[in-house]
Amino acid sequence: MSHEIRTPLTAITGMAHILRRSGITVQQADKIDKIENAGHHLLDIINAVLDLSKIEAGKFSLAEESFRPEEMIEHVASMIGIRAQEKGLTLTLKTDQLPDHLIGDPTRLQQAILNYLTNAVKFTEQGGITLSTRIEEDSPDSVLLRFEVHDTGTGIALEAIPRLFSAFEQADNSITRKYGGTGLGLAISKKIAPLMGGDTGVESELGKGSTFWLTVRLKKSEISSSTRSAHSADDTEAILKRDYNGTRILLVEDEPINREIFQDLLEELGLIVDTVEDGEAALSVVSQNDYALILMDMQMPVMDGLESTRRIRQMDDLKRIPILAMTANAFVEDKAKCFDAGMDDFITKPVDPIGLYVTLLRWLKKSVAPRADKSFGGQ
Repeated sequence: MSHEIRTPLTAITGMAHILRRSGITVQQADKIDKIENAGHHLLDIINAVLDLSKIEAGKFSLAEESFRPEEMIEHVASMIGIRAQEKGLTLTLKTDQLPDHLIGDPTRLQQAILNYLTNAVKFTEQGGITLSTRIEEDSPDSVLLRFEVHDTGTGIALEAIPRLFSAFEQADNSITRKYGGTGLGLAISKKIAPLMGGDTGVESELGKGSTFWLTVRLKKSEISSSTRSAHSADDTEAILKRDYNGTRILLVEDEPINREIFQDLLEELGLIVDTVEDGEAALSVVSQNDYALILMDMQMPVMDGLESTRRIRQMDDLKRIPILAMTANAFVEDKAKCFDAGMDDFITKPVDPIGLYVTLLRWLKKSVAPRADKSFGGQ
């Protein structure tokens, strides 16, 4: 279902991005803004529904990776800060001294906290929101963290609190309710926390605001998380155009519209893009051409991306070529399958162009020397 839903959504958001860059009027830009905003909102709902279905089916997996908790908190605050500012609300962070690195699933933890913050902004008309983080338990190998989101919003009636964390439920379920939403965010946070060794809860009084809390147990780590790109979005695009113009890469993608979108995005950077429609065709062209990098879809007819990657890795002269999954199969177990097959990175559809550019730059730096005035592959 992830693949079937995300594939057409990739076409919608991708074509909107390409259209924006093709030269448009102010009125057209406003309409494209609305298409993109609707697409992102739809993606949020799709992700929530798929996550909930996976959890309820007992097939939901959490990643285990090293990350900096303070960096994650700052990222969450930056994501919600603009929305708070637009409503004239203050956003305050209160954070204990946290371990430099912890092991867990930062994406899911961020998602749970962001669900709380999004609701706080939605239901608060004046005043502010505070995100507090503190250590509740500290052992030699793990910490129990408590996150609290306090708002000065409408508050919640006592009789409504028991149903808050149920799927498709909200405090006000009447058809005339002022605030929209699916009622899935809190349900997902409620289910994620126990998977992380914690719990969730709320304290609220009608008219006096609310405090939603979440606890999670995370292992301590001495391993540094991967360094983020120091370049801005504009810098990344400019560096790719300057240093890797004429670099040849292979795009393996069976869906025609998505293939067109990705080819346009990549050729805008000055890359030379060969395309094939399945993994078997990829095997044929990689044995005949030199590529700096391969972008590989996961689910394709004839031969899927996993099997194609395994066979490429068996070729002596191609064992080190970067192969990046670019797939609508977006769950943790899908990522694990890609890495097990020999892929080097994982990009989910719908593709964020800036995220794609950052990932490309990272792997092209490892694959080829910058070549502003040369073509890669002898052509």
